[in-house]
This record gives sequence, C-alpha cells and structure tokens, in this order.
Amino acid sequence: MKRNIFLLPLVIFTLLAGLLGWQLLRIGEGDDPQMLESALIGHPLPALRVATLARPEEKQDFQTLSKGKPLLLNVWATWCPTCRAEHQFLNALAAQGVAIAGVNYKDDRQKAQRWLADFGDPYRDNLLDADGTVGIELGVFGAPETFLIDGQGIVRYRHTGELNADVWRKEVAPLWEKYRKEAGV
Repeated sequence: MKRNIFLLPLVIFTLLAGLLGWQLLRIGEGDDPQMLESALIGHPLPALRVATLARPEEKQDFQTLSKGKPLLLNVWATWCPTCRAEHQFLNALAAQGVAIAGVNYKDDRQKAQRWLADFGDPYRDNLLDADGTVGIELGVFGAPETFLIDGQGIVRYRHTGELNADVWRKEVAPLWEKYRKEAGV
C-alpha cells in the first residue's frame, strides 16, 4: 500500500504530461480556436433588437447594422486585455473609413463608456450585451471576436482574437474590398 502512494504522483504527472502533449498536437493539427468557422458564415445576422451602449432604453435592429455597406462587427469588453491591444488598430481602421460596429460583451455600461472616452471610439454603432445573449446568438467563444458582414447583412468571415495589421492585410482586407465593391462603395 505504501508503495502505491509513492507511485501516485508519478501516475498523475504522466497523465497531465500526456494531456498537455495531446492538446499541443491538436493545435498543431489545426484545432486552433482562432481558426474555427462560425455557423453564421453565409447566413444573415440573427434577428435581434439590442440595447445601444449610449442609451440602453433604445433598441437597435441587429440585422440593419450593415446599412447596405460592408461592416466589421467587433465583440469587445473592458475586462479583455486583447481587446485593449487591438483597440488602437480599430481606431486606425475607423479613421480610414472602415465601418465598425461594436458589441460590448458581458461588461458594465459605465466602464465601457469611460473606456471609449479614454481610448477612442472606433464604433459607428455600439451595442450593449451585458448578459451575453448576443454573444450566444453569434456563437462567440470570448472577446475579442470580429465578424465581416457584407452589404446585405450576411456574415462572411469571423476572426477570433486580436485583429491587427497583419491579420487585416492577409485575411480581412481582401474580403473587405470584395464586399465593398459588391456594395458599390
């Protein structure tokens, strides 16, 4: 019995090492959450009426966010360090004329408004998803996530994680240009 007690830590360590190795192998084979496609790709945004961040008593129809032009829909939060890392880039995109709508995800309204006042507001429209309902409808894993919506309100692309210059140039900008031209913008 005493001998088995000494083997227990070794068995636990071996199991944990095996699980870690298996997870690393899965990531190496492409099981990266950043690469997961959304079930919404090719489908319209969900039919929701969502409170605006500025005036929660006001509701906005989620499906009319694109307004006939392509749009980035960015899910963000003040508690999310990666959101802060990508925020400066989103401000730069907005300054270049890229339309961005925000979904403030599982956050405090006052903190979110203060955060935007401090760091800039790249969002043409900003919606409040305090309870995570919109995130569930979008299939959000966490913040940040960015969706490209075409001029007809169809979800065309999803990126999980930081949207930065490299991701924009390699993945999003070509799609953005395609859907911008299709919309006649």
